[in-house]
Amino acid sequence: MNNLESLFFAGIDWGKNSHQVCVIDNEGSVVEGKSFRHTGTGLFEMSQWIQKVSGSDSCDMAVAIEVNHGPVVESLCEQGFMVYSVNPKQLDRFRDRFCVSGAKDDRKDALVLASALRTDRRRFRRVEPQNLDVIVLRELTRTREELTRERTRLVNRFRTLLWRYYPQFEELLGSTVRPWHLELWELIPCPGAANGKRASTVNKILKRNRVRRVDAEGALKILRAERINVSDATVQSCVFHIRSVVERLKVADRQLGGIKDSIEKVIETVNEKLKAEGDGPTDIEILRSIPGVGIVVLATLIAEAWSLVRRRDFEAIRCLGGTAPVTRQSGRTKLVVRRRAVCKSLSAAFHILGGIAVTNDPVSKAKYEELREKGHGYCRSVRTVCDRLLFVARVILEKGELFDKEFRKPLPDAA
Repeated sequence: MNNLESLFFAGIDWGKNSHQVCVIDNEGSVVEGKSFRHTGTGLFEMSQWIQKVSGSDSCDMAVAIEVNHGPVVESLCEQGFMVYSVNPKQLDRFRDRFCVSGAKDDRKDALVLASALRTDRRRFRRVEPQNLDVIVLRELTRTREELTRERTRLVNRFRTLLWRYYPQFEELLGSTVRPWHLELWELIPCPGAANGKRASTVNKILKRNRVRRVDAEGALKILRAERINVSDATVQSCVFHIRSVVERLKVADRQLGGIKDSIEKVIETVNEKLKAEGDGPTDIEILRSIPGVGIVVLATLIAEAWSLVRRRDFEAIRCLGGTAPVTRQSGRTKLVVRRRAVCKSLSAAFHILGGIAVTNDPVSKAKYEELREKGHGYCRSVRTVCDRLLFVARVILEKGELFDKEFRKPLPDAA
């Protein structure tokens, strides 16, 4: 059958150790319910049981679940079920149909999911089988985000400890901590160690890391400045703590470098497969040509919304990335607010996209300045610039053309 007239619907209330399943027919009557363990055997038995009690093939069964990823979803998709993702907030509203007191349990939630899918199927997004390369890329980008957050925490701890006993070293850090900063600290971990070091030794570190903004003599002059009057115990404890932080920073930097290389390889693999499909620029080449789209933005867009990009469903991308506002209107009251229910990774990537475009694209810069003159804040203005770039991306993807920087120059007084 495999159409919108499925005779049976299943709801799965997933859990860490077990999953509660409820199957209903097209009239809403409960056929049967059962719980299955979260094991390979349990998930296989669950899919076989759903087909058995419904008497239908997997391709003719519609299944509702609260998540759009994970082993349960992947297992069902691999076996051909039509899986639909239901937001937990939506499930909470549908639960009021059955009980307004707020009472809930796993069996009732499974029934609510199945019933909601039966009555409002077109309101939910179907989970599509993912490209294998996209699955790998999604894990890489999320691991990179996790490592970046961890590195930020370590950098903040590094700065805090330096502030306690070695504030002159912090003058060399700038906006972030680079590998040469760590090498230099290991060479001169405290103010007293700076007096016995030669400029030639420091110069080797700077030369090896291609540092030009400061020379060896200038660095030593800063480090030999008047020290803070603290006890030796405080200095020793801070040095011991920072040594641990430095080791972890080195590991994070090494892993981030490896993940970046892996991300580039996966993107190139996807691009090569797209090239084999036809002539002309691929979707990845077109997206890469847009101002502000670097390796991080491109990888996040592919990982989190590749199926939407391929379908050219940019309205869904705007909602997922948070550039589409939310309008709340009742009677004469109308309020337009920022969308909060978004994919955080994609929203952060779009913020980067808009910020870089403002610097590198004259049209985006003119639009940004216009918004700022109207009194909008930085983040609001950058979101609007990004929203415009998404519109441009949809147009050039539909035409199969690369971004043309000379297509629409701003007026001289606007630029």
